[in-house]
Amino acid sequence: MRADRLLSILLLLQVHRRMTAGELARRLEVSERTIHRDMAALGMSGVPVMAERGVGGGWRLLETYTTNLTGLNEAEIQTLFLTRPSRLLSDLGLRQAAEGALIKLLAALPAMHRRDAEDARQRIYVDAAGWRQSEEAVPLLPLLQDAVWRERKLRLCYARGDGTASERVVDPLGLVAKGSLWYLVAAVEGEPRTYRVSRMREVLVSDEPSLRPAGFDLAAYWEASSRQFKANLPRYPATLRAAPSALPRLRAGGGYARIKREDPPDDDGWIRVAMMFEEEHNACEYVLSLGGLVEVVEPLALREMVARTAEEIVTLYRCGAQKTDSE
Repeated sequence: MRADRLLSILLLLQVHRRMTAGELARRLEVSERTIHRDMAALGMSGVPVMAERGVGGGWRLLETYTTNLTGLNEAEIQTLFLTRPSRLLSDLGLRQAAEGALIKLLAALPAMHRRDAEDARQRIYVDAAGWRQSEEAVPLLPLLQDAVWRERKLRLCYARGDGTASERVVDPLGLVAKGSLWYLVAAVEGEPRTYRVSRMREVLVSDEPSLRPAGFDLAAYWEASSRQFKANLPRYPATLRAAPSALPRLRAGGGYARIKREDPPDDDGWIRVAMMFEEEHNACEYVLSLGGLVEVVEPLALREMVARTAEEIVTLYRCGAQKTDSE
């Protein structure tokens, strides 16, 4: 494993020219102390690695040094040939280019490795879309992609969640695909923000160069932003009393419901379950979907909402039946 890591360090430095110990540690999933030991080992073996201190410093190879150690092992070949999400590649206009690149790579592989590549494509398929996720039209995606690549400012006409539209000038930093949904990460006055591409009504690409915050990392930003988004989601606790036959459905949960605690069965065999929902109306809909298999214990407001909604449903159907009979 260490030999593979040393080769990876060489190739990373050859591609990026200069990287800090922290950057190498994150890419290779080891500690910075391990990276420093690896650098000492490379130096002792004659590889000209140098450490530069201060702002903008890091580890680098001498400019004249290159390596052709680009051989791929079996696992690496399989990862390259796993099916890429075709919908996302089509959105970017890269589906044919990706297929062409894989064909060329396959042709360049030794005969003994071509079988591994084909096996990977036939045995693992990656579908990035969720079951309940609707596809969104993103006709403006090519313009955004162009601005990201050419580093040009954008003027957006963007629809907010309440339906109102606003205009803003942003510095595009990158595009992110979440499932089959596309988001633009862009900076406003140096602060990165996230915009849903399907909500954009108009996009104008400027000739003015965009500004990129120093040290900005798209993947790190998205992970931190996703954690903050999840942490800020509404939380609505409720306690239900459930029949045993309802438990499999409760445990399966869903996008907005999950079990926090299950108590032992009571004298009737029913189980008290503490659950967490996003909002009150989600909890009401969830309880109603289970009919007589669950009962709301608390909060009282939810219990009353479920009862009131159930009465409205009964009234609607009774009135509908009376109209049908009279006709």
